[in-house]
Amino acid sequence: MHADDASGAAQHGVSPHDASVDVEGGIVEIRTTFAARGAAEACARLLVERGLAACVQVDGPVLSTYRWRGAVERAEEFRCTAKTTAAAAGGCIEAIRRAHPYENPELLVAAVAAAPAYAAWVRESVGAGAGAGGSP
Repeated sequence: MHADDASGAAQHGVSPHDASVDVEGGIVEIRTTFAARGAAEACARLLVERGLAACVQVDGPVLSTYRWRGAVERAEEFRCTAKTTAAAAGGCIEAIRRAHPYENPELLVAAVAAAPAYAAWVRESVGAGAGAGGSP
């Protein structure tokens, strides 16, 4: 960790020297991609405002190469990574499906280990809706 990273880590409730993680805290990441940055950002805002995710990061563009209907395709996309709880994952996925323009959107769910304070913040923030949860 760089010296500049210490303040960012402190914002997330982690000491730069704290190696403990919560491996059974029920925190998951849900990843999907969108063709347009605006759609990815709108989905991120929707998930956080509805209390379905504590945080959603949008990054990209990324170049995706994939097979679709028998042909190899390439597309520039924007990736959303939502931090939520295992209990809220179903509602989060359903909201993404409803908001997503793709016929068959990428929806990947992975259980993750997190710093205990960050995991607690995610659990506190999910389900809280707009204006609750504070900052990480």
